[in-house]
Amino acid sequence: MNVFSVAFFALAALATIVGALSTVLAVNPIRSAMGLLLSIGGITGLFLGLDAHFLAAIELIVYAGAVVILFVFVIMLIGPDATRPADSKAAFSRTAGAILLGLFGLVTGILLMRAGGGLHALPPPRPEYGTIDTFGHELYTKGLVPFELATALFIVAVVGAIAVARGRHKGEETPQAKEGES
Repeated sequence: MNVFSVAFFALAALATIVGALSTVLAVNPIRSAMGLLLSIGGITGLFLGLDAHFLAAIELIVYAGAVVILFVFVIMLIGPDATRPADSKAAFSRTAGAILLGLFGLVTGILLMRAGGGLHALPPPRPEYGTIDTFGHELYTKGLVPFELATALFIVAVVGAIAVARGRHKGEETPQAKEGES
């Protein structure tokens, strides 16, 4: 591995981490979506460094081209100035959830290190690794059910986003109020 490969992997990993942190820590939802886009770009760079060009292209097309754009549209429908409630119960539950997530991650990492015998180098990839043929074979044999479930999940997410964004506007009458008048 030469200096350029190390620099490429380091920059891709840095972009992924910085993007993930800005996604979670940004106050403005548009900036959070842009952090997600940066993180996806870093992951794409990591795929390119692994010579998985097809996965890198799919990462850009599906996640950057569809999911982030969907998030931005939902933010535009709901309004970027939507604020979360400022009650102390919500802050406590968020903090407790973050601590529990960190503990679970730490325990999982420790258990993986014990089970795997520590850090070791990955075996070299097979020549067919990352090709369209191999990816398609794995997707349509072993991964067909998760692939279809992910499609259903995206449809449910879109319907939910539309339902949330359509909320009642001020001055609009509900269907029950109209029925009561007749």
